[in-house]
Amino acid sequence: MIVGLGTGSTVFYTIKKLGQLVNEGLSIKAVPTSIQTERLAREVGITLVDFTEIEEFDLVIDGADEVDENLDLIKGGGGALLREKVIAYAAREFIVVADSSKLVNRLGAFKLPVEVVPFGMELTEKHLKALGGLPRLRTSSGTPFKTDNGNFIFDCDFGLIENVKELEYKINMIPGVVENGLFVGMADKVITVDKQGEVVIRG
Repeated sequence: MIVGLGTGSTVFYTIKKLGQLVNEGLSIKAVPTSIQTERLAREVGITLVDFTEIEEFDLVIDGADEVDENLDLIKGGGGALLREKVIAYAAREFIVVADSSKLVNRLGAFKLPVEVVPFGMELTEKHLKALGGLPRLRTSSGTPFKTDNGNFIFDCDFGLIENVKELEYKINMIPGVVENGLFVGMADKVITVDKQGEVVIRG
């Protein structure tokens, strides 16, 4: 089985569990979506392969920052949104694992991550504002946060989003934008867990 491994705190628990199953005999090969995920997967004994060797994933497991009633998502709080979307798009089945606090009626309370190339980013920021967003450059230790791809991220406040598909398209049409954190119509199932340990599967 070929598995795509996402990034984030909830997914890391899943990766550790997969590591236990591998040690018990489960046969999988995996592609990580970030350097952080790669390190953890190696630590728990999961065999990793290069993305160039894979045409399709049997399963992709990832987290989410927000999930609405249509199973549309905001992702990218961990900074790996581009790789996460590339791998999710190649999945036969894309499963999202999240705690129940991530469920919302409408996406947008969580600021939308938009990955941009450094060149001309001031102009890209201007275009994001023209779409109604309030972008803020993500920083780490006082300097701009860099993705594993060498790009920057604007965390954009668009308020509650009325038409997620339209906004996803309009943002990605801006020159300089690499990808944004709206995952529309991509999740096949969403598994949530509340504080009492109750598991709910949607989709």
